Amino acid sequence: KELSSATNALDKDDAVRAIVITGAGEKAFAAGADIKEMNSRQTMAEVYKENMLAFWQDLSDVKKPVIAAVNGYALGGGCELAMMCDIALASEKAVFGQPEVLLGTIPGAGGSQRLTRVVGKSLAMELCLTGRHMPAEEALRRGLVSHVFTPQELVPKSLEMAQKIASLSAPA
Repeated sequence: KELSSATNALDKDDAVRAIVITGAGEKAFAAGADIKEMNSRQTMAEVYKENMLAFWQDLSDVKKPVIAAVNGYALGGGCELAMMCDIALASEKAVFGQPEVLLGTIPGAGGSQRLTRVVGKSLAMELCLTGRHMPAEEALRRGLVSHVFTPQELVPKSLEMAQKIASLSAPA
């Protein structure tokens, strides 16, 4: 909810021309779903009922360019968040994946469709059906991210890209 509120506010701010999303620290870009909470639910329908899909819709409604600076684990919802961004950059320590199958479910909020569009059907199916993790260098080769940087370079390079985008003409 905090991310949704922040991106909506930035999207409405005329002084902001590009948005960078990153995780706190180097461990994870975004944690994804709360597994303990999911396990305490009777059905997956209950998880989706509580505005989970509204968050993803809010993010997809942002009109300004959004850059994901993936600094660690981007699994499940974290991977989906990175794919929803217009540009994804990663640190060498970033790890991507759709491990939902290991929990007896499937990627939600359009994750399997986005992954298929980005990396192709065969690799998307492999990742979704096995829960395999993809390291940053493979993500670069497969087109999931456009650049890989050292952990120290990731945020400065992401901000540099955002500034470059912001310096160009505003969208019509």
